[in-house]
Amino acid sequence: MAKDKSGYIIAAAFIGPGTVTTASLAGANFGFHLVWALLFSIFATIVLQDMAARLGVATGKGLASAMKDMVSTPWLKMLFIALIVSAIGIGNAAYESGNLTGAAIGLDAFWEIGTGTWALILGVLAIALLWTGSYSWIESVLVYLVFIMAGVFFVTLIVAKPDISLMFSQLLQPRLAADSITTILALIGTTIVPYNLFLHASLVAKSSTNTDNTNSDKSDAIKACRKQSATAISMGGLITLVVMATAMMAFFNQAATMDAGNMGEQLKPVLGDKAQWFFALGLFAAGLTSAITAPLAAAYAVCGALGLSDDMKSKGFRAVWLTIIVCGVAVAALGFKPLPAILFAQATNGLLLPIIAIFLLVVMNKSNALGEFKNTLWSNLAGVLVVSVVVGLGLYKLTSLFI
Repeated sequence: MAKDKSGYIIAAAFIGPGTVTTASLAGANFGFHLVWALLFSIFATIVLQDMAARLGVATGKGLASAMKDMVSTPWLKMLFIALIVSAIGIGNAAYESGNLTGAAIGLDAFWEIGTGTWALILGVLAIALLWTGSYSWIESVLVYLVFIMAGVFFVTLIVAKPDISLMFSQLLQPRLAADSITTILALIGTTIVPYNLFLHASLVAKSSTNTDNTNSDKSDAIKACRKQSATAISMGGLITLVVMATAMMAFFNQAATMDAGNMGEQLKPVLGDKAQWFFALGLFAAGLTSAITAPLAAAYAVCGALGLSDDMKSKGFRAVWLTIIVCGVAVAALGFKPLPAILFAQATNGLLLPIIAIFLLVVMNKSNALGEFKNTLWSNLAGVLVVSVVVGLGLYKLTSLFI
């Protein structure tokens, strides 16, 4: 199999403006009391993405196609298709609005013409990139920019001389309360992104077409993919942790309130007055990267469910991602407050996750095409744990609204 880089693409996809914003809000408002949610998210992401990648290698199909092909009853198949299209469509539309809003915030710090105008410009740019089908090189540049920003956060954390004992103390005092549940769901939603399960399976499935399709080849490919994904996702989690730590040092127990205008204050120990510009550049890079991958994943999912061609230049494929981008631009341009919009997108993903995860678990146990690559007992136990925790948090969120 050609060298697959899907693990790093998945990590780059979830390190978007939602990650930066949500991690910053978590650190500013709750310190390290919510790190447990981030650690759980990394574990859960590795578990679920491993299943998605294994499915793609073993069957040569994406998650949506596998879910649809698993059932033969017409009405049940139609229900599966409807759930895939609606869940991914709604989730990605919300996610796309957050991506475009975050990138627009970054650009507006350089040239103030309004986040709505920037969202429209970015939407047109994303459309142009996806229309050509040659987004990969631009995505690579944006990934580098995101990691440059992460490097500055690392340096900032060292220069700021963080209170390690306080961080460790808060780490050992996990918090779960009504005022933190939305942030917890957002942390989970920004890391375990539902659409990444569809994207990962589809990307790996395309790469696996170059193999001889023997079980030995598939086994080797799965091992390599598992190692790469675990490494890349862990790196993404570490970046999120550093963002959370810098926000904690800058804002936790401080009189100042963090908003879109002063998140860049975290970088002042290193960059001085240019901190906001640097932060804006990183936020822009993260936003545009995710703004491309979100509609791309939606197109793979919907086309797989409807049995349409997943060629990036096909009419159906283009129609799906174009719809997602247009919806994202419309929501971002309506003037919603930036941080609530981004946080809402992440929380929505957290609530949609159990639906997709349950379907993935079923596919990994029932699909005849998987053969020896079906879920093991340990994979199933880990998957059930992930789903149970996310469902429990979602129910807690709902009940807290009425108590």
